[in-house]
Amino acid sequence: MKNDHSFDFHRLDRRDFLKAGIGTLGGLGVILMLPAVVRGAEDSAIKGRKPNIIFILTDDQGYGDLSCHGNPLLKTPNIDKLYSESVRFTDFQVSPLCSPTRCALMTGRHEYRSGVHNTRGPGQNMDIKATTIAQVLKSAGYSTGIFGKWHLGAEPEYQPWKRGFDVALSFSTGMIGEGSPSGMNLFDGNLWRNGKSEKTKGFCTDVFFEEAKKWIADIKGKGPFFAYIPTNAPHTPLDCPEEFIKPYQGKAPTENMAKYFGMIANIDANVGKLMAQLKEWKIDNDTLVIFMTDNGASNHFKDKPSPVAFYNAGMKGSKGSVEEGGTRVPSFWRLPGEFKGGVDVDRLTSNIDVFPTLAEMAGAKIPADLKLDGRSLVPLLKNPKSDWTDRFVFIHESNWGGNPADHKATGFAVRNDRFRLVGNKELFDVKADRGQTKNVYDANTQVANKMKEAYDKWWEEVLPPLQENAKGDEADEKQDKSKKKNKKEK
Repeated sequence: MKNDHSFDFHRLDRRDFLKAGIGTLGGLGVILMLPAVVRGAEDSAIKGRKPNIIFILTDDQGYGDLSCHGNPLLKTPNIDKLYSESVRFTDFQVSPLCSPTRCALMTGRHEYRSGVHNTRGPGQNMDIKATTIAQVLKSAGYSTGIFGKWHLGAEPEYQPWKRGFDVALSFSTGMIGEGSPSGMNLFDGNLWRNGKSEKTKGFCTDVFFEEAKKWIADIKGKGPFFAYIPTNAPHTPLDCPEEFIKPYQGKAPTENMAKYFGMIANIDANVGKLMAQLKEWKIDNDTLVIFMTDNGASNHFKDKPSPVAFYNAGMKGSKGSVEEGGTRVPSFWRLPGEFKGGVDVDRLTSNIDVFPTLAEMAGAKIPADLKLDGRSLVPLLKNPKSDWTDRFVFIHESNWGGNPADHKATGFAVRNDRFRLVGNKELFDVKADRGQTKNVYDANTQVANKMKEAYDKWWEEVLPPLQENAKGDEADEKQDKSKKKNKKEK
């Protein structure tokens, strides 16, 4: 059955929802058996107010890179405090790499639907027609700001100040020192300020948090705000102020790991300062604070052991991998008075769910023709025992070039609440075996076949936008070959 998504999400009740057939895989890319309905402003999740929203997204920090998740060496007291006051999603799945995760967060749709399948070149460009959460919140009366890493397109038309953000202090690409603006550096580097290069002073993570606080100080009390703080840390290049590295030197197995932990400790200190400032302003109880990471632990270390080898909370895989350790991340949501803190939710949740959740909490109206893959997390945030019907979440390793059709079987996984299918022949019961030590495929072929059938159908849906974006990859490859040829001839 082909779903008709032309209906108004805000006028759909449960009976209409079931009649509409959204419980099938259809065009959503996930199986949804309960309403993925985002209410309009006339029926917002929080009666009588629109919460401020601060969304902190760190880069290449794994599930085990927090002391509250059991890391035996790293100390993160401020994030631990946030953890203790938050609803914690313990099975929160993202994409294995930076740009794909960011695209899904921004759009509420699997990144392939917006053409994002790489971390460099045109493959990182989020479809110019995509609707972002910043645009939707802005339409609901929110001021919007980004302070940090964008990584959804380096060309002018793809920049955040053209995608719904009022204010942007950002850089465009995957890491500090790569791409634009020129003069980027971990310390005292240049960043874009709404399209103009600006020299900053200090360590970049400190700059992102300080600039976010300055912006909030200027607009607080003038309406709700959305502050998106996507740090580059602890992504390479590895460095930060010495005071944060020193406690781990001689204790961490390598100097690079000491720097990696130091960068996380610096993030932790900034989270502590931010939370203290919100309390001083007396808006801490009116502000939803989200802490999340973009993929599993870094695998960019030339020395051994890497952080993932040091402590990965018992999971297999790291950044770039479709195993649990590559895609299960911390996800903490704090809003006192609305959500009970210190509560774990073990249901399968995902980066595609952030957009509809924030839209519902803001009372924002989502365009009727927007086909979301995600569902609102509000029921689970209010009651962790709420009904949450199972679904399939699709994961692909990405970062390939050429014809997307050639990469259907190049590193993919399918998750439901209990199982993880990895490729065509491995199935793991991740509720009982998070480390993926026992392949249970042969004992559960019916489950595996259903997952593969769902994946096949989903792939046919996402292939067209991937192929459209891949035309840009092909043009880049031809240009590179032409440059190399001309260089040889000279």
